Formats: sequence, structure tokens, C-alpha cells
Amino acid sequence: MAASSRSLLRVLSRCQSQFYPVSSSSLTAHRQLPVRSYAAAAKPAQKEKKEETGQEKVVKEKRKIDDRDRHKPYGLTAWAPLDDVYFVRYYPKPVYEMPVAIEMLKNFQKLDFTAENQPVYINLCLDMKLEKKKKVDPFVSTMYLPHPFKTDVNKVVVFTENPDQARLAMENGATIAGGAELVEKILADEITADFYLAEPDIVQKLLPLKNKLRKKFPKSKRGSVGINIPKMLALFRTGHEYIVEDVCVNTQVATLDMPKDFIFENIQAVCKDVASHKPTELGSHLQQDK
Repeated sequence: MAASSRSLLRVLSRCQSQFYPVSSSSLTAHRQLPVRSYAAAAKPAQKEKKEETGQEKVVKEKRKIDDRDRHKPYGLTAWAPLDDVYFVRYYPKPVYEMPVAIEMLKNFQKLDFTAENQPVYINLCLDMKLEKKKKVDPFVSTMYLPHPFKTDVNKVVVFTENPDQARLAMENGATIAGGAELVEKILADEITADFYLAEPDIVQKLLPLKNKLRKKFPKSKRGSVGINIPKMLALFRTGHEYIVEDVCVNTQVATLDMPKDFIFENIQAVCKDVASHKPTELGSHLQQDK
């Protein structure tokens, strides 16, 4: 029995060696592989330098399609709708002359039963570009309107250290006139006004008010710093102020109950003043909305 068991173990061991041959050489085969102790570095591809040429880059402009001779505008249904009710997006945007537009506003007011003295606004889109990629900085302007629509006058504070100029300012309609002693009262909100005027000699003493007044701080560019106090008061007490935000002006120009001619002349005056802030040789300041 012992002999048969030993013969069985021998047979099993031989079968194992035939089906699963394992040798010492196979175990160490992975260790004997040649190992390269260095690596060949690939040369980085050199970027080809673009040759600088004096030729200007041609900027591709959007192609403007001239469809005036077509039977209908490009991408739209027709030049004008045939019915009173239609989809606006399928037809060109109507453009009216200024007198016609003012007359239409007055007619709409009667149909809508709205207030007759409602404000009339204009929205202007400006071309702020100058030479060599420069632009006109956004500005604030005060101007005379041919036909003012406000019934009350603006409150104006005048800064001056000259007693005679302070008396002259009060005689010409200034709300308050004084020197640097007004700074603390303005910071404490004891004095408020629509505009602040100053003589050139006192501007440095008003610097603590710069953050408080912001755009109302006296500046020579806005005409709020000067020596002619009566002239400045005449402008800022009854003048109309508008602000350029980004590239647009949105300001009131009249009330709807004013005559059509008065509204039209006020609009013309605002457009003329806006255009004066850009050199005439660089083209019009106003853009046509197409």
C-alpha cells in the first residue's frame, strides 16, 4: 500500500511538470532583460517665426446687401404690410421724419387716454471713435433749451472766497454762496443742490467733496469752474443736463402738450450740442439706426 502511494505521487509530480513547466531561468527572465539607463530626448519642434510684413491686416467687413431694387427686403416678407395686424419681425422697421413722429405721438396720446403733459424722450446712439483707435470719453453736458419744459429752477451752490463775488452770486439766484466753510455742511448733508459752481482759486480746497459730489463736482470741462459767476448761474439754474452712458444718450427734451415746433426745436438743439463734442473732420457723432 505504501509503495502504491509513492508511485501515485511520482505520477502526479511528473504530470505537473509537464503541464506547468516552471524553471529557474523563466523566473529570472524578467530580471535579465537589458535595461537602458538613458533615454533619447526628442528635439522640440521649433515654432516658425512669422515674418513681419509691413502690409496691413485686411479686416473682413460684414457684407452689406443692397436690396433697394429687390421686390422685397432680404430675409423679410415684403416692404410694407397689407393689413393693419401683422408680425413686426417679418417687415422692415418703419422710419419716420421727426415732425411726422411727433404728430404720431400726439395722436397715440389721444387714443391711449394718457396724460397730455407726459415727458418726451430721445435716445441717441453715438459714434465715439477717433483717430488711431482712440475714443471720445463719456461726458456730461449742460445746455440751453430753446423752449424749457421745467417750471422750477435748479438749486445752485457757488464756492468763492471773495465776499463781493458771493454777494453777486446771491443777487443772480444762487441758493448758497460761500467758501471752504461749506464743505463740512455738504458732507453732513445739511446742504444739497442740483449743481455746484466754483472759482478756480478755491477748487483745491474742495477736494474732500470729490467722492461725495462725484459727477456734480466742479470741473472746468463742464463749465462749472470759472470767474464769470452770473453767466454760469444763468446756464445752470435754467439749463438742461444730459449724460452719455456708454455710447448712448437718453434724455427728456419736452412734454407732449408743448407745440410740435417747440418739441422739434428742442430735439435739434440737443443733437447739435451732442455733435459739438466731437471734431467735425472726423465725421458725425450721431449714428443712424437702421
